[in-house]
Amino acid sequence: MVKMELHPKLFESMAEQELDLTALSRVGMMRQKQPDYYVMRLKAVAGDLSASDLLTIASVAEQYGRGFVHLSTRQGVEIHYVHSDNLEPARLALQQAGIEMGACGPRVRVIVACPGGETCRWGVIDTKKIARELDTRYFKKETPSKFKLAVTGCANNCTKANENDIGIRGAIEPEWSSSECTDCGLCVSLCPLHAIERKDSDEGYSYVIDQDRCINCSVCTSLCPPNAWVAGRKGYTLFIGGTMGRIPRFASVLKKMVVTDEELYLLIERAIALFREKGRKKERFGHMIDRIGLESVREELLGEQG
Repeated sequence: MVKMELHPKLFESMAEQELDLTALSRVGMMRQKQPDYYVMRLKAVAGDLSASDLLTIASVAEQYGRGFVHLSTRQGVEIHYVHSDNLEPARLALQQAGIEMGACGPRVRVIVACPGGETCRWGVIDTKKIARELDTRYFKKETPSKFKLAVTGCANNCTKANENDIGIRGAIEPEWSSSECTDCGLCVSLCPLHAIERKDSDEGYSYVIDQDRCINCSVCTSLCPPNAWVAGRKGYTLFIGGTMGRIPRFASVLKKMVVTDEELYLLIERAIALFREKGRKKERFGHMIDRIGLESVREELLGEQG
């Protein structure tokens, strides 16, 4: 459980003291347009909360809010209409139940993730494990502007990896097994990017894949009836610089196939460090990339990997 270190007078009535809005934003509290009322943003890594958590949140919303909660677009829960006098008792009630506050302002936000390989037939990675690791390493870390990370299990991209400052997408490199193939041709028609082609030769036929067009999804390996398409290497496609703010920018691919967890976390660490070093105040990561130049950023992050 993360203990919030705030000045003891922070939660005094606004009639006695103006609340420190910057300090409140660090712990997920935002002032509403209504005078003296605040939103409490709660932390739900990968969108997961227990039934007990939900009961506690409902109780706090009833006692200190107006009896309802808002589900945010990033898998968070918000309690609205909490009066400034009730922020501290509400926070303590949540903390005693093990529910942490979220984050606002210029820092790393709560990590979002889809169910991934645990329950989804398409998922090829353990999204929840990665989200928890990223949360441990980076949650609330100060950055020049808000910084969002998302983990998605496959190319269906349910958590919109390319709309986040850093996006991680599960990826596979399909391999064709001639001994298992029945030459049904289903893979050719099912491939969403038409990256699979049947070819004839003196030795017979073969199915080949254009790696440049392939998006490393799992359609062919999941739907091939005789299991002629199998997953070769498994890993991650790593995106950088996405944002859907006032100036939208789709993320750029930093590396199409990251094979190991060690390399994945190393590249993310380098990316966040670079943003902290060269990003300007209130400048999103993607806009920093455009200012500096994508190739320069890729070279700095990848080094000799290319």
